[in-house]
Amino acid sequence: LFSLFTSVQGSVPVASLCVGCLYVCGVWLCVFISFCGPCMRVRHFKVCPVLSDTPRDPFWFNEAWLGRIKEESADNWRLKVSNLKKILQCVMEYYHDVLGQQVAGEHVPEVSLIGELGDVTELGRMLQLVLGCAVSCEKKEEYIQQIMTLEESVQHVVMTAIQEIVLSHELFSFFLYLFLSFQSRKYYFLSEDLEEQEGIDQRCRQLEQQVLSMLMEEKSSLQAELQSLKQRLHVCESQDASTTITGKKLLLLQNQMEQLQEENYRLENSRDDLRVRGEVLEREMLELQQRNEELTSLAQDAQALRDEMDVLRHSSDRVGHLEALVQTYKRKLEDLGDLRRQVRLLEERNTVYMQRTCELEEELRRANAGRTQLDSYRRQVHELHAKHTSEAMKAEKWQFEYKNLNDKYEALLKEKERLLSERDTLRETNEELRCVQVHQQCLSQAGVSVCESLSNLASEIMPMEFKETVLRLQHENKMLCAQEERYRQRLGETQVLLEEAQRSQNALQTQNRCVCGGGGCEQVCVYSYVFHITLLLCVSLEKLHEAHSDLQRKREVIDDLEPSANMAKKIDELQAIVRKKDEDMRQMEERCKHYVEKARTVIKTLDRKQKPHAVPTEIQALQNQLSERDRKIQHLEHDFEKTRSRHEQEEKLIISAWYNMVSSLSLSLSLCVCVCVCVYVCVCV
Repeated sequence: LFSLFTSVQGSVPVASLCVGCLYVCGVWLCVFISFCGPCMRVRHFKVCPVLSDTPRDPFWFNEAWLGRIKEESADNWRLKVSNLKKILQCVMEYYHDVLGQQVAGEHVPEVSLIGELGDVTELGRMLQLVLGCAVSCEKKEEYIQQIMTLEESVQHVVMTAIQEIVLSHELFSFFLYLFLSFQSRKYYFLSEDLEEQEGIDQRCRQLEQQVLSMLMEEKSSLQAELQSLKQRLHVCESQDASTTITGKKLLLLQNQMEQLQEENYRLENSRDDLRVRGEVLEREMLELQQRNEELTSLAQDAQALRDEMDVLRHSSDRVGHLEALVQTYKRKLEDLGDLRRQVRLLEERNTVYMQRTCELEEELRRANAGRTQLDSYRRQVHELHAKHTSEAMKAEKWQFEYKNLNDKYEALLKEKERLLSERDTLRETNEELRCVQVHQQCLSQAGVSVCESLSNLASEIMPMEFKETVLRLQHENKMLCAQEERYRQRLGETQVLLEEAQRSQNALQTQNRCVCGGGGCEQVCVYSYVFHITLLLCVSLEKLHEAHSDLQRKREVIDDLEPSANMAKKIDELQAIVRKKDEDMRQMEERCKHYVEKARTVIKTLDRKQKPHAVPTEIQALQNQLSERDRKIQHLEHDFEKTRSRHEQEEKLIISAWYNMVSSLSLSLSLCVCVCVCVYVCVCV
């Protein structure tokens, strides 16, 4: 400690007094506690147990208060700061309640710097406060006597530190008196031997006994003189001593005696008043002590709750981290299981596709073998005759449809003529209305005075009616034009259908002629038809193989991209959730700190005359706020579980929909292949 304090004393000139006090208090602690070891550092120095074990007021710093100081460790600086806060709070309350003085802000240490960084200056201020408590308690004489055993330079530094921290002049003068008396006694006792000291003590006792005996003799003589004076007073009362000197003295003595009696009576009354007041003050002191005990117990409970909150916050952070790790491992296992299931499904589908391709190749070989059976089609000419009859029936059907379309066309032409005539009539009525309007304007410009009111009425009424009719006719004209366009489109469509029907009729007639012409033409048509169908089938098979290969490539690309995309989305969502939870936890911690600070200020600033039931209400409010915070945390955790389960369900639904779509596409492709093969086989047969 000495090497540490001397090194700090050279680097911090501003805080030299605090450093000196720290050195003195370090030596003082070594004297009282024997807690100084070699190579001790401030960072590893267990300040709180040492400060709690230093000389103190046993009534204020009792065993219950010592039980609140927890055992420290070298790596847990938060616990050290908590213990230092408890000690500082109790010391400040001792200064305020017992000594009746306020400690200046410059003397209040920063406990966070002591616990976290091991600041020597702040530690010196802390020990300076503890030194002030030691020299102000009931056992101050014993502690001052122990301080007097230190070196002279150390004693001067102690006096300076106590003068700086102790504001009461009487307390410091008493300390100075004790210091000087102890100093004189120290020098006196050092100059004599032990035998001489015993002789001097015996001589002092003899002198005290002699003084007491002399005082007793003087007291007895004074009492005897008082009795004689009283007797002389009684004797002199019978005589007329008003004119003599003795009578005057007697009157003076009587007046003095009356004054003394009055003063005695007044002192007795004041003594009774002081006794009553002392009893009242004792009762108030007991009440205040009881209330102080209650407040200290409540403060201890609040401090214990805060310590538990710190421990629980640390454990909750660790639990959250472990839960996040467990969740990530679970998701990885689920993703691995999903990938295994997907690989199994893809293998099964691959085997099914291979079987289908083998079957299709077998059917293709059968179809190629069926080409040798084209000679059998010569014996099936009657089927072509049946086709001829069906084509003839189709031709009749087209002819019937052509007649119907022709009738519709004629009806449309008639409708068109009717609409044209109606359009012409509407144009004529429109021109007439315009003429009437022009005529009305001319009449209004003439300005005939006789028919002025009538012309104004006509100009107000008639143009509105004409305007409405013109608008209605314009709207009808637009509708008729649109209807005419639609009829024209229909006419064009019917003409196209008619031309197609004529072309189909001509084609059927040519086919009929070919069929009636002979077997050579029939054979050529059949061969050309079969060749055309085979070409189409080959083209469709090639397209099917290309589509299948493209589908396989796209599936592989999707399988490669899908896990990374899903993982990126999951990571982003989880990061957002984690950020939100961190923000909520920070808000909760700030709110909790605010509540704890509020409780601390309420406990400190409570008035002594306040009712006892006011403190439990504040504590109950704080407990309610803590329970509300716990409920909010549980609600947030429940919401997090809900969102996570909903997210997992959405992922499963998306994956199932994707595989259903792929399976439906593969099924449709397989159906198309089967249909093409069936058509080819039918044509070959």
